[in-house]
Amino acid sequence: MSIKNNVMSIREQIYASAKKSARDPSEIKLIGVTKTVGTSQIKELLAAGITEIGENRVQDFLPKYEFFSQESEMRPREWHFIGHLQRNKVKYIIDKVDLIHSVDSIQLAEEINRRAKQAGKIVKILAEVNISGESSKFGIPPSEILKFAENLANMRAVSLCGLMCMAPFVENPEENRVFFTKMRKLNVDIQTECLYDTRMVELSMGMSNDFSIAIEEGATIIRIGTALFN
Repeated sequence: MSIKNNVMSIREQIYASAKKSARDPSEIKLIGVTKTVGTSQIKELLAAGITEIGENRVQDFLPKYEFFSQESEMRPREWHFIGHLQRNKVKYIIDKVDLIHSVDSIQLAEEINRRAKQAGKIVKILAEVNISGESSKFGIPPSEILKFAENLANMRAVSLCGLMCMAPFVENPEENRVFFTKMRKLNVDIQTECLYDTRMVELSMGMSNDFSIAIEEGATIIRIGTALFN
């Protein structure tokens, strides 16, 4: 299967899942996760219509960003940082990414806020939730996410746009429905209970093996890598 055919297949699945849950397919953003591929395959992805690109590691992101910054014919419309982000690396991406999905501590949020002020911009972020409670995963415990959101109220250079999670890898995607349902509820709870005005519109959840279930449960952003390039 070519990348173009893979994109077509995934688009069809997005459409079917959205319709099944009475949603508008245009509400769902497909992020092409390119951590394992080079610029030539990213070009193919762009040519196939995927213009939002997600990277996991700062050291991989930077050369790709520089390459496409100099590429006159095609470049991503948006860059998303979706992997674990160390505070000492925030300065390298703060002026380059459109959305940071993986903010998993107040300390990281504070560093993003500080660097964003220096850069004279407001940075959009998602709070990463360890929805499954797995010790191997990063993220804020669900019981602490409301407090986390409230603590961002005084950070004027960050904009909390929603939540993100990485569900367990399972053979039967249906097993992850419970986690996606919990994520949707958490997002609603924050909008309802927070003491400041925040637009929690994004739910970044669902990857190659379970994105259809995630869409049925309210995902607005899905992060697809393997299914695009295999």
